[in-house]
Amino acid sequence: MKRLLFCISYNGSAYHGWQVQKNSLTVQKVVQDAIEKVTGWRNDIVACSRTDAGVHANNFFFHMDSDLNITPHNMRRAVSSYLPLNIEIKSVSEVNSSFHARYSARSKEYIYKIWNSRIRNPFLENLVWHYDRPLDLVKIKLAAKELIGEYDFTSFCSIKSDVENKVRSLYDIEVLKNDSMVSFKLVGNGFLHNMVRIIVGTLVNVSEGLIDPSDIRDIIDKKNRQAAGKTAPPSGLYLNNVFY
Repeated sequence: MKRLLFCISYNGSAYHGWQVQKNSLTVQKVVQDAIEKVTGWRNDIVACSRTDAGVHANNFFFHMDSDLNITPHNMRRAVSSYLPLNIEIKSVSEVNSSFHARYSARSKEYIYKIWNSRIRNPFLENLVWHYDRPLDLVKIKLAAKELIGEYDFTSFCSIKSDVENKVRSLYDIEVLKNDSMVSFKLVGNGFLHNMVRIIVGTLVNVSEGLIDPSDIRDIIDKKNRQAAGKTAPPSGLYLNNVFY
């Protein structure tokens, strides 16, 4: 038995997230269907994370065990042949049996994209958040600095989350602008449910003057979701990488 690590990318617009759900099309279901056509049985696959409905991934990892006599290269080609165009297997590699796609991860990187223009870009539909008012990047960057560090991020977590320990370390938030595209890159040791989207939504509220950059630490200390800003739409969010 060997353990295989898959790296995939996907456009999540057509899916109700990663994890299998009853009566909903998910990325995991489509991937498992494709693998089953190659292996002849339904393999258990262990993912690095979950993504919500409409969220995308540039580098998403999962592992599975297989006793098939097939090279990782040929496994990638075989499974890929059964996948739709909005899911791509980028690589398959053999890893140690102790490797775990979720628990072996040291950190994760997310990107959030905002198309900041009065004019909608039809070629980016469902791939960005179209925000038509000017963004004050100076204020946004000041507020973002206040979020870097180890904190209890309860205020930046969905109230639906059942995770008890909400302490996470946010290593960096980078805010970049390229013409009308504003990108947020967040790196941390882990992220809570909706954490990136609430952070981005809160930073946009800072730009709007509804929250002052100096209020961020107070929002963290309150440990109350209602203290933070709005939740940004799922369309702009990408799991960009997982570091092992």
